[in-house]
Amino acid sequence: MTPPAAARTDLALDSTEWRARRRSHEARVDALVADHLTRHRDGVKHPVADFLFTYYSLRPAQLRRWHPGAGVLLREATAEPGYLTVPGGAVLDHETLLARRRPTVAWIRGLLAATATRPGQWGCFGLHEWAMLYRQSPDEVRHRDWPLRIDPAPVLAQQPPHCTHFDAFRFFTDAARPLNHLQLARTDQLAHEQPGCLHANMDLYKWAYKLSPLLASELVVDCFELAREIRTVDMRASPYDLAALGLAPVRVETAAGRAEYTRLQRGFAERAAPLRTRLIDECDRILALPVASGHGQ
Repeated sequence: MTPPAAARTDLALDSTEWRARRRSHEARVDALVADHLTRHRDGVKHPVADFLFTYYSLRPAQLRRWHPGAGVLLREATAEPGYLTVPGGAVLDHETLLARRRPTVAWIRGLLAATATRPGQWGCFGLHEWAMLYRQSPDEVRHRDWPLRIDPAPVLAQQPPHCTHFDAFRFFTDAARPLNHLQLARTDQLAHEQPGCLHANMDLYKWAYKLSPLLASELVVDCFELAREIRTVDMRASPYDLAALGLAPVRVETAAGRAEYTRLQRGFAERAAPLRTRLIDECDRILALPVASGHGQ
């Protein structure tokens, strides 16, 4: 008899291997989120790191939970919620997930692939953060507990924003949006996303966790680690004075600072490229998973 589609597997992990991978993943995440959890417990805000748990919606406990990905048999495992008991162990119930998430997987794949085909653009200099503060009153500033080291308005008058990322552009102030070289909309996101953008590369983490648990959790954390580094540079290049956090500014209002930003931007783009490729490959693998007739199509 042919087994149910959801029970078919591409790979089997013996109990020693998958338990070791789970422990390693949990320890890795524990180390990455420990400072955030301590601050959260103590009610301390952090203008850089909190972004990874506020703008991005995955909670630390969800990031910590390990999944092997779809099509992987965990030998001698007992099925947990979202998994199926099959001969020899347990597998992810990918049929049920794909029944409602196939269009999302396909959309993510399309965005990632479109981004990967374009050359990187290097002329934005991180001015999206400046445009989010343009002509705001002190009460309107997002991170009011942190002083500004410089007034954004004169800088943007000399160097207008050149943003290609809708999810940054939508946070521009009303006065700043007309300064951008493009008037971006959600509907044309696929037409403008490009691999030099810090936010597009940070968002690899978002796309990875939106694909979870259909892909291995290790890839989600790889993207999280890159997003954390990019976020730090993102805020170092902002008008905020973060010296109290030990973060030296990238002074994009100067020629030297713009050169430094571009160097860092290119480095992040190089590191993001293989992660983007891995996510595209995972989308292709997930979309090709066998499903029973009438399910997940």
